[in-house]
Amino acid sequence: AKKMHVDSITTPFGRRSLTYGQLKHQADAARSKHDCALDKWKVFRNISEARSKLGLHDRALAVLSALLSFFPTVELDPKKKLIVFPSNNQLSLRAHGVCARTLRRSLASLVDAGLICRHDSPNGKRYAHRTKSGEIECAYGFDLRPLVARASEFAELAEKIGQEAQQLKRTKEAISICRRDLRKLIQLHHLEGEGNPKVQTISTRLD
Repeated sequence: AKKMHVDSITTPFGRRSLTYGQLKHQADAARSKHDCALDKWKVFRNISEARSKLGLHDRALAVLSALLSFFPTVELDPKKKLIVFPSNNQLSLRAHGVCARTLRRSLASLVDAGLICRHDSPNGKRYAHRTKSGEIECAYGFDLRPLVARASEFAELAEKIGQEAQQLKRTKEAISICRRDLRKLIQLHHLEGEGNPKVQTISTRLD
């Protein structure tokens, strides 16, 4: 079995329980060898397209978009800390005013889907300790590292769904043409009559 380092594990505050799935997501993010900065909105678009396979609803996506908006740069650099720490009120406003209950459910679904990890403080509050120069030294909130660690997976899922949608569109087009052709041939048969030799010749060739 792969070794899991204790310093890569964070447990949730209060009554929220820790699951093996959450442990796995944390460990995968900590072990990720992805070292290139990624455009957070490109990753988000791939997740949005793959939401059905990830088990995400639109409200959860709105909350994820809000979380990403609190990260100060467009790029997610795995060499830096990727923790955002907005309050529930701030999150709700940026997530188009979702209610507290929906917000909690959406955050839980994002954690369960392995898109974010909780990095709770000793008292459950979200905040950051800064150096004298203003740089973040330590932060408590939501860790965005899984987005970077799984970025290629999200891209592959989005591409696969796009291909399936294109294939479905082409199949529907082919069916529509077949139905149209059949309808026109039936109309022709009724208009010209069964006794018309031209219609009988065409029918024979079709058979």
